[in-house]
Amino acid sequence: METPALILIIIVWSSVTFITGYFFYKVLTIPKNPEPDSFSENDDEQQ
Repeated sequence: METPALILIIIVWSSVTFITGYFFYKVLTIPKNPEPDSFSENDDEQQ
């Protein structure tokens, strides 16, 4: 493999790995939603 091709593949793999890691970090560190998730918990009326 020629040197420019090796440099290119290292740059591309590094970029893809960094971007993937960044978005995994963003997804895993988002704060929890304070609102209830269940539809029944959103009802105003008491049954």
